[in-house]
Amino acid sequence: MDIIVLKPDAKEDRITYIVKKLENWGLKANISKGTERTIIGVIGDTSVISEEDEDALKVIEGVENVLRIIKPYKIASREFKKENTEINVGGEIIGGNKIQIMAGPCAVESRESLLDVAKKVKEAGATFLRAGAFKPRTSPYSFQGLGEEGLRYLAEAREQTGLYIVTEIMDARDIDIIVKYTDIIQIGARNMQNFRLLLEVGAAKKPVLLKRGLSSTIKEWLMSAEYIMSRGNHEVMFCERGIRTFETATRNTLDLSAVPLLKQLSHLPVVVDPSHGVGKWDLVPAMAKAAVAAGADALMMEVHMNPEEALSDGEQSLRPDFFKKLIQELKPIAKAIGREM
Repeated sequence: MDIIVLKPDAKEDRITYIVKKLENWGLKANISKGTERTIIGVIGDTSVISEEDEDALKVIEGVENVLRIIKPYKIASREFKKENTEINVGGEIIGGNKIQIMAGPCAVESRESLLDVAKKVKEAGATFLRAGAFKPRTSPYSFQGLGEEGLRYLAEAREQTGLYIVTEIMDARDIDIIVKYTDIIQIGARNMQNFRLLLEVGAAKKPVLLKRGLSSTIKEWLMSAEYIMSRGNHEVMFCERGIRTFETATRNTLDLSAVPLLKQLSHLPVVVDPSHGVGKWDLVPAMAKAAVAAGADALMMEVHMNPEEALSDGEQSLRPDFFKKLIQELKPIAKAIGREM
């Protein structure tokens, strides 16, 4: 028994009673209140509950059904929640009818360059500014980011443009400072299975953008989301950013089949990052269009004022004018599938 479905008129005292019974069995309860149903997700080893105990739960006033979820991921599954999760960030909904745009440089390089690109992507139609203040790099000698100084620049950009901030956390020890400045916490591909970090952001009161690991399966990705959600933070979105395959013509292999598959398996929003997916700026537009057609709830793209001078990932960054043109080209595709931008 992994989820308890309650009737629409279930009273709070009955919910409290059920939660206490679960706790007495050494289990935890995650309560999800939907528009029509309230669902209690049971976390822990449910084998401790006998068939008799399960039958007793079924007859509690307000209980509609008691179900077992065979999949190892519970709260992230469609069985746990039938309707799509919509994440509200300052009035901008991720997972709704509008396809959101997250754009900006790979890294915060300076105050002036960040403010310049923030104004440009806002003008083009972006609603979120993405940039890293702490950068995970393959080489220890590469630019590692500006740290808290970069976070302050991001906050200033938000004040000037109204864009909401997406930035990456690399270390659980930085959680307090990241939460102070950002609107969405990004978990990078290299940290997708950093379980201590996932648990820390699971306890934070901020939406989480979970990027797919370099060589991770869909199941592993879903289980990472489960780690975050098991701590009470259900505002998680997946971000497909390409996986490592035998192909070397592009930086990664962008797995767009993951978008409709995730929507079958989970209720969480799906974001696509075509910039990291291909690693070449001139391939980004085609993949962005395909991502919209595949059902992505948001796109994350790298934009830089002078890509040739970028301190990281300049080869995959779009210039502002090209980015603006691309946004206009995406709108009829969104409209064709009944969505808007």
